[in-house]
Amino acid sequence: MIDTADTADTVDTADTATWGARNAHDPTVVHGDDGLWYMFSTDAASGLDRVPAGVHVRTSPDLVTWTYRGTALKGVPTPAGSWSGAVGLWAPEVVRWPAADADGDGLRETRWHMYYSASTFGSRTSAIGLATAAEPAGPWRDEGIVIATDHARDTINAIDAAVGYDRDGTPWMLYGSFFGGIHAVELALETGRRRRDEPGTLIARRPAGVDGAIEGAYVVQRDGRHVLFVSYDSLVDTYSVRVGISDSITGPYLDHQGRDLTSPTDEHAVSTGTKVLGGLRFPGGPGLIAPGHNSIFHDGTDTFMVHHVRFADAPTEHEAQIRRVHWTATGWPVVSPHPYAGDGTERLAAAEPVAGEWDAVRFAPETAGVVDAERVRIESDLMSAGEPATTHLTVIPDASSGSAGSEAAGLDAVVFGAWDPVAGCPVLSFSGIDADGVVWSGSKTVRS
Repeated sequence: MIDTADTADTVDTADTATWGARNAHDPTVVHGDDGLWYMFSTDAASGLDRVPAGVHVRTSPDLVTWTYRGTALKGVPTPAGSWSGAVGLWAPEVVRWPAADADGDGLRETRWHMYYSASTFGSRTSAIGLATAAEPAGPWRDEGIVIATDHARDTINAIDAAVGYDRDGTPWMLYGSFFGGIHAVELALETGRRRRDEPGTLIARRPAGVDGAIEGAYVVQRDGRHVLFVSYDSLVDTYSVRVGISDSITGPYLDHQGRDLTSPTDEHAVSTGTKVLGGLRFPGGPGLIAPGHNSIFHDGTDTFMVHHVRFADAPTEHEAQIRRVHWTATGWPVVSPHPYAGDGTERLAAAEPVAGEWDAVRFAPETAGVVDAERVRIESDLMSAGEPATTHLTVIPDASSGSAGSEAAGLDAVVFGAWDPVAGCPVLSFSGIDADGVVWSGSKTVRS
């Protein structure tokens, strides 16, 4: 079971029953066999001197209402803590893991693996550890360190683990951050540990001119290709989610314009990596700062992104948000401009024209902060009640609004329904990529 008892590392300094999705940092979401969704996240909370340590756990019946359930482990496991000096655990990655066929009967026992990170800010003396359980609710048993790095010896930083599978079903662990970039290393299906004692293959990095600011990698397969998500820049205020796609899990990962994520020049240090989500503000809504460190999960054929975000009016606070991910006709992921509000909240009562006035953000890669939505006009012959549909859209910015410019843009886009939290109703939304590799995302204007 999930640990809720006080320990030396666990001090009840706030009413965790009020947290919901607040105070969730570096989240990942999985679906348990008990029908509940489980969110695992970094040991973090806003405004507290000490917080429960041992990987925070929340559950939800619907991906909307979250309840804090305690910690997966009783503080920082001794091997990882002794190596790194960590007082909390970062960026847990939880995956359903098929164990080896121990009895030779062709059956595999389903178990769960949690890869957690132990480190301190600014240090490469870090460790990724492994814990296992029969179900997401636990109990979790620590299995020790999988990979460790030393600040004085290594250029790679052993944090931010994420597990992906190649076309043969072989598991790989992505890891790394600032300093040496993101690497992929093969794991043994039998143990969940590295197949070979090596750092793996470099798959993404940033140049020194931007302080190597890259972390929080995640990879999924889609139509035989591997889609890599990474976060650029600072988790405090300028995070954005970037994407590259490869035919192989070890790369090369190329952005929409064909630039290799391992070889960004100083000239393209900011623009390399297709920016699918960044800070944004829609009329009447809060400014959302630095969305990032995302994971991807599925519910049947539906794809979702979970990430953390901060708020313009309270920048020290953070929460997890879930957004739908849609796929363009050319296979690129695009993200809903509004958080997911639950089953049945995204369909309009009747189909309506897509053409008309919209509020839209343009995720220009050179814009590091919050992007305010601007009024645009969309030209399209499509009618929609919110069922996702790939399409070509022409977006025409309002020339008087400024930063988006006045040039019309043709988009490889998806139109879909979403719940507008300000209007309090379902609306048509879109996300798409223009010929320059810039993502636009918008919400149809609701007239009172």
